[in-house]
Amino acid sequence: MYIHQHTCISAQQTFDAIDLNTIKESVNNKLLAIEPKYEGIPPGILRRMGKAVRLGVGTALPVIKNNEGIDGIIIGTANGGMEDCIKFLNQIIDYEEGMLTPGNFVQSTPNAIAAQTGLMAANKSYNITHVHRGLAFENSLLDAMMMLKENPEAKYLVGGVDEISAYNYNIDYLEGWYKKEKITNTGLYDTASEGTMAGEGAAMFLVNNNNVNASAQIKDIYTIHTTDVLLVKNALTVFLKKNKIAPENIDLLLNGENGDNRLLKYYTGVESIFHQRTAIARYKHMTGEFPTSTAIALWLICHGRLPAQMFKSGYPGTTMQHILIYNNYKGIQHGFILINK
Repeated sequence: MYIHQHTCISAQQTFDAIDLNTIKESVNNKLLAIEPKYEGIPPGILRRMGKAVRLGVGTALPVIKNNEGIDGIIIGTANGGMEDCIKFLNQIIDYEEGMLTPGNFVQSTPNAIAAQTGLMAANKSYNITHVHRGLAFENSLLDAMMMLKENPEAKYLVGGVDEISAYNYNIDYLEGWYKKEKITNTGLYDTASEGTMAGEGAAMFLVNNNNVNASAQIKDIYTIHTTDVLLVKNALTVFLKKNKIAPENIDLLLNGENGDNRLLKYYTGVESIFHQRTAIARYKHMTGEFPTSTAIALWLICHGRLPAQMFKSGYPGTTMQHILIYNNYKGIQHGFILINK
């Protein structure tokens, strides 16, 4: 499966005038998305959109605009428009189950992002949303790969979207997934404590089976649920062997290390498999932690040369042929994305 166009809205300048060298700093342990003007969305519709829907549709429309006849829209999101969902539930209480405005409800369901994108693009083809928490985006990619096996001439829009909602942030904060102390994202990996910082964003990709002028190839994807580091390492070894690539031939490992000392063992375990020549980079000081952050990681790979501040060790220079993205969500969901460039 090959990627031919890609767009991204994140906490960094990744949409219009792309600048990956200047890092936007976090505020109150949150990395909020830098939202553009959304010129492709009519103001009346934009006003009613929840943030997750805005991010998703705003990222998808530039891809759709340049590619007619998209055969399907496949979105991964853990929570969709959770903020609007809570607003609607609060209205039920406030209005004593009386007459409610449906806007918040319509915008709150996880499939609202894919649905609104399809409506605005007048696309009546395959339209689906995957809500597998920290593996939602990986499952969207797997879905696209299976669809392309069935329909070799087709092309699909695939993406990952999640927002920071007050509800989700508070729940995860109380569960200990975010740091209690105030930190900045520039020092995220220097804190030896539990928790990380929240993030949000969206990335969209046009995929098909045509390798001509492709930005990258998604070679394979593997996911596993476990808390055992050894099982993760064994799964990776089998995954690489299945794809007939030795660990020393991986040019870059882009991992989802997030400053949570409870999860560091998984990343160091995976890193130990690779040869010294494999460069290791991290991205969550730029994005923050959210379930579909690997969509941003994939966009970074497709964009091209990574800035020096992303690298933990080594530097692949201009030649990166075999790349592996590894992410761990909340210590139990693990995803591997193998990429060729």
